[in-house]
Amino acid sequence: MIIILFGPPGAGKGTQAQIIEKKNGLLQLSTGDMLRKAVASGTHYGKRAEDKMTAGELVSDDIVIGIIADRIKEKDCSNGFILDGFPRTVAQAEALDVMLVEEGVSLDAVIQMEVDDAALVGRIAGRYTCAGCNQGYHDTDVKPKTEGVCDCCGGTEFKRRADDNAETVGKRLKEYYAQTAPVLPYYAEKGVLQQVDGMASVEEVAAQIAVILAA
Repeated sequence: MIIILFGPPGAGKGTQAQIIEKKNGLLQLSTGDMLRKAVASGTHYGKRAEDKMTAGELVSDDIVIGIIADRIKEKDCSNGFILDGFPRTVAQAEALDVMLVEEGVSLDAVIQMEVDDAALVGRIAGRYTCAGCNQGYHDTDVKPKTEGVCDCCGGTEFKRRADDNAETVGKRLKEYYAQTAPVLPYYAEKGVLQQVDGMASVEEVAAQIAVILAA
C-alpha cells in the first residue's frame, strides 16, 4: 500500500502518518531523512546530491526521485510506505508516477487533510511543550492539569518553537497554497484523491482515513 498525505503545516500529517504506520505496517518516509542518509552512505544519488549542496544549488527532482526509488527497494518498505511532504509540485508528482510504474507499484490513495486556516493558525500559535520531556500542550485546548506543571514529568519549564506564531504560520500557509496545493487537481484527475476533515480530533481523522484505506 502506497499513500501520500497532503495538508498545510500543522494539519496533523505527521501524527496521522504514525497512526497509519502502526496500524497498517507501512513505513513513513521523509525526503529530508532519505536525502541525509543517502549522502552519508555515499550512494550514487547521495553523491550527486552532495555535489549540488556543496555548490550551493538545489537538489534536482531527478536526484530526489532516484533517492526515493533506492529507498523503497529496502526490506522495511516491502508492505508499502507513506510519503508526507512530497511531492510538492506537479513536475515532482509526474516524475514520482513514472518511477512507481518502473518499480511495478502504484499509488493507493492521496489523502488531503482539509483545514480551516484561521483555526489552524490558532492551533499552531498556541502550542508549547515541556522543556524536560517534550510533552505537548496548548494555550486553550490542552492545558496541564496543574497550571505551570507538566502532567508527565512534573517539570515547570516550557518552550515554544520560534516559528509557532501567527505571522510565520500565515506565511507558511500562503506558500503551501501557492506551491503545493496545485498538485491536488493532478491527483483528482487520476481518481486517487480523497479528503478528510483535518480539523477534527486525532481519533476522528484517523477513523476517516481508516475508512478510505479499507475501501
